[in-house]
Amino acid sequence: MELPIAKPPWTLLGSRLESLCRKAFFEFDLLEGQDKILVALSGGKDSLTLLYLLKALSGRGFPPLDIRAVHVAGEFSCGASLGKNFLGPICEALEVPFIVRESTRTLENLECYSCSRERRRLIFDVAKEMGFDKVAFGHHRDDSVETLLMNLLHKAEFAGNLPKVPMHDFGVTIIRPLIYFSEKEIQEFAKMYGFNRISCQCPVGQKSQRRKVKDLLGQLEEVFPNTRTNLAQASLAHGSTKALKK
Repeated sequence: MELPIAKPPWTLLGSRLESLCRKAFFEFDLLEGQDKILVALSGGKDSLTLLYLLKALSGRGFPPLDIRAVHVAGEFSCGASLGKNFLGPICEALEVPFIVRESTRTLENLECYSCSRERRRLIFDVAKEMGFDKVAFGHHRDDSVETLLMNLLHKAEFAGNLPKVPMHDFGVTIIRPLIYFSEKEIQEFAKMYGFNRISCQCPVGQKSQRRKVKDLLGQLEEVFPNTRTNLAQASLAHGSTKALKK
């Protein structure tokens, strides 16, 4: 089977996504003078898009980047359920060291919050073991808008995903280079290069609060077509204002 590798020279869409990725790095100073990035690689369209773009940026307007990927395997996957047998050869072709850690989640203890915390802890532990302090996640603009609405409706907090979040307890910083990308653009990019595989297979994820918020946003866009774009811009502006006040 031919590996679905995305690399320059890009199409028009690929060029736009690379430009948006560069914009995020420069506007939010995501590297902070470092050249080591650990990619949280689930195998879904978002994390693979992130990996391909970071590899493409390395040495092109950026220093050569030391990129490594970590995949959390297990009985259940939050994402496209594409495992190490699929991801390992891709990382080998890209010359990206590939690390695998195992989740302990079972159907009996499967729950979004605890699963997410365990996966992050495993990823952060790998970063600490390797001496990396930048961990890149494939969260995009639509993820941020969903988080914003969940925080607003559940906790009365106007807060989406920030492009850069220091995790002081773990000694790492989360970065989100895809923060300007829409999910639709990522889907088109993934289809173009053959890695838009399957949707989330988690039995809990399809009934989660995030799933309900995603559906709600779809309903809002029927009335207000720019809902996601406007909420994303408001979220980033609010986050920048809070950062300046600190």
